[in-house]
Amino acid sequence: MSEKIVLILVDGMRPDAMMNCGNPYSDKLLSMSTYCLSARTVSPSVTLPCHVSLFYGVDPQRHGILTNTFTPQVRPVEGLVERLDDNDKKCAFYYTWEELRDLVKPGHLCSSVCMNLYKNIDTDKKITDEAISYINEESPDFVFLYLGETDDKGHNYGWMSEEYMTAVNIAMSCVEKVQNSISDDYTIILLADHGGHKRFHGSEDDEDMLIPIVMCGKCFEKGKELSEASILDVPVTVTKLMGVQSVSQWEGKSLI
Repeated sequence: MSEKIVLILVDGMRPDAMMNCGNPYSDKLLSMSTYCLSARTVSPSVTLPCHVSLFYGVDPQRHGILTNTFTPQVRPVEGLVERLDDNDKKCAFYYTWEELRDLVKPGHLCSSVCMNLYKNIDTDKKITDEAISYINEESPDFVFLYLGETDDKGHNYGWMSEEYMTAVNIAMSCVEKVQNSISDDYTIILLADHGGHKRFHGSEDDEDMLIPIVMCGKCFEKGKELSEASILDVPVTVTKLMGVQSVSQWEGKSLI
């Protein structure tokens, strides 16, 4: 296989929020995808540790990042983007939370755009449009698109609040726009980093730990529900889809 991939992460999107936000695209996407609505993230269920696990394939106790402050790994593991770039895959990052800049070592991205979530409005919609333009103009092999307004609304108003659910609805519309605006040569993988409860996350309760993982593309069976999956499975799945050998230290399994 040698697929192209857009990996979309909606920060703090609980599976039940995705399915109950009022956006009809949620059901439509599942009908076109292989998916798991009871996938699990890593502990602590905090944004940066979860993202490092997503891109470095190991749990936080292995990579050592337990808070939203980045520190270099004591025992470095090769990351997803480094592995793809070393195999001549063109990679790009589009995101709205600046701390994610440390997920990739310098020199491995062809494009990197950050639109600060806290200094702009409608950042999910704007960063989505930026990513779509780049994909259509440059045809990269791998694009990471991060949508962060959901997490912000969860902390400010509470998970499952009206404001939070509106943000989830908008995020799903952004995912739909990506799918409708780019070539169907791309596989779309949608997931969250963690869930949340009240105005917090970080615990090992299901409200914080359960995430959706949805994979839509020609390599995946339509309407197939997986009984289990993990955020650690995503980098292994991405490399397999792209015809690249995964890193031996990665702890997940392929979902193909």
